[in-house]
Amino acid sequence: MKPIRSSILALAMLASSVTFGVAQASIALPPSIAKSKTLRICSAINLPPMEFMSPQTQPEGVDIDLANGIAKKLGVKPKFINIPFAGLIPALLADHCDVIMSQLFIKKSRLKVIDEIPYMYSHESVLIKPGSPKVPDLEALSGKKVATVTGTTATVLLDAANKKLKATNKTPIDLVLFPENTQALQQLQLGQVAAYGVAYETARYYIKHVPSQFAMGGPPYFKIATGIGLRKDETVLNHAITTALGEMKNKGEYQAIFKKWDLQLDMLKH
Repeated sequence: MKPIRSSILALAMLASSVTFGVAQASIALPPSIAKSKTLRICSAINLPPMEFMSPQTQPEGVDIDLANGIAKKLGVKPKFINIPFAGLIPALLADHCDVIMSQLFIKKSRLKVIDEIPYMYSHESVLIKPGSPKVPDLEALSGKKVATVTGTTATVLLDAANKKLKATNKTPIDLVLFPENTQALQQLQLGQVAAYGVAYETARYYIKHVPSQFAMGGPPYFKIATGIGLRKDETVLNHAITTALGEMKNKGEYQAIFKKWDLQLDMLKH
């Protein structure tokens, strides 16, 4: 009886694996992606720990790990295309890539032109030099030079703070805009600006790696959902990525990525 039971068990396991294989293969893809077997991903690869270049000039980070996991579920290869943050949505709409994975906050203005699949939360913060005065709120930066990256939420929030300052006849914040994170960070490091408005995740990364150069101006603020951007007509791809992301959550792969980067605070809870 034991051999028969073993055979039944083996067949059941085989059937299970075949079913799983069919389920994987049943994730439909747009014809162009199915043909090329490549998922083109636009990302501003200079914002650690979300996306940055390793010493071997290979993309790495939270978004990179998630993109690699999604591509694996879809049975395609990821191709990362490095684009300045302000150019991400124009590049997507021009079909230079299939999706955006670059800590793109979900906003009403963006949802008018693209779709976004939620995959994490993000927070904002103010990065300063150690020993500098703390920043209890953005209005405390009145009259100071503050770096920020063009097109980011930090810029929008600082602009909003300036409106409040002007309404109360206070000196506005002197915003210094940069196209990329690296340049803004250098200006703070050199003392050319008093602070840098940046994502909390990035601020934490720099404080952890260079504590002698950077410090948190205050607690994180402005919690917001963050999404994978794609064109509105890409309903098939939207479903495919949503399905792949769901499978990663069910298997604990999603959670493992956020644990690896010590960002469990940012995980979606469902």
